[in-house]
Amino acid sequence: MTVSSSVTADSSITIKPDVAARMAEAYDAAGRGDYHAALAIWGPLAQAGVARAQNNVGACFAEGLGVERDFSLALRWLTLAAEARDPVGQRNLAALYFKGEGVEQDHTRAAELYRAAAEAGDGPAQDMLSWMLLEGESIACDAIEARRWAAAAADQGVAASMTRLGMIITTRWKSIAIRRWRQRGGPKRPREAMPMVRRCSARHICSEPARRATASPL
Repeated sequence: MTVSSSVTADSSITIKPDVAARMAEAYDAAGRGDYHAALAIWGPLAQAGVARAQNNVGACFAEGLGVERDFSLALRWLTLAAEARDPVGQRNLAALYFKGEGVEQDHTRAAELYRAAAEAGDGPAQDMLSWMLLEGESIACDAIEARRWAAAAADQGVAASMTRLGMIITTRWKSIAIRRWRQRGGPKRPREAMPMVRRCSARHICSEPARRATASPL
C-alpha cells in the first residue's frame, strides 16, 4: 500500500499550487514518521476532494500509519481516490480487492483497477498486472500482454518487472530454439537439445534492446 507524492499527467487530478504546498508539508511530516501531523493535513484536503490526499488517508488506514488499521475506512477513501482517477488510489484499491481486505476478494475487479492505473502510467500497477497476466490463475493468461506491461514497468525501474521480462524473453527463445532444433532433425527430448537452446537463447537475449533504468517509484 502506497502513500505517494507523485502527480500523474491526468489534468483531472492536477494539484493546485497552494494545495501542493500543503501536501509537501504533509510528505515532510510523513518522511519523519509523523503520520499524525501528515494526516492532520491530508484529512481536510481529502474531505475537500483532493484525490491524492484521499489515497494517502486510505493508505494510512490500510497500513495503520498514524491511526488504527481500519479496512472499511481504507476502502471508503481509496474508492473515492480511484473514482477521481488517481492512479495510486486505483492501485491501492486494487490491492484491497486482490487480498480481500475490507471487501470481498475479487481478482477480476483488482485486475480492472490495476489495468486502469497501469494505463495511466503507474509502474507498480504495470508490474502487478504483468504478473497476473503471466500467472493466469485469477485472470486469463496472456503472455504477450504480460510482456508489454513488464516492459513498461521495467522502463520505470521496477526491479521485479526487469526480472520477469528477462524470464519471459528466455522462455520464448527456448521454445523457439527447441522447435527449430526438432525441425532440423535434432533430438526430440528437450534435455538433449538444451545445450543448443542455451546458445540460441543467449544470442537473442543479448540482442534485446537495453531497458532504461530509473529510480523505483514511490
